[in-house]
Amino acid sequence: MNIQIFGSSKSFDSKKAERWFRERRIKYQYIDLPSKGLSPREYQSVKQKIGFEALVNTKCRAYETLFMAYITPEAQEEKLLEHPELFQTPIVRSGKNATVGYCPDVWETWE
Repeated sequence: MNIQIFGSSKSFDSKKAERWFRERRIKYQYIDLPSKGLSPREYQSVKQKIGFEALVNTKCRAYETLFMAYITPEAQEEKLLEHPELFQTPIVRSGKNATVGYCPDVWETWE
């Protein structure tokens, strides 16, 4: 299993996700989302599995500052890739599977 956790050091759920995998001795790769972001291909893969709305953190300060609620969907996707702080965290990937948030019940089903 090749697990990637895209998280933020400020996110409590990201820390919980890391701890969940560490306690089960499942190897994972942690990527700091605010500093590294998601590549366009990773983003498309995750978006296809989860959907755009689930990926956007509507409660963050940047969401209002960048007027995300008032721009077109295409512009929203551009802003999301330019400003990784807009992503909901953690985003956990394993191959074609992906989740947003703390979802241990889903992770247990992954092979």
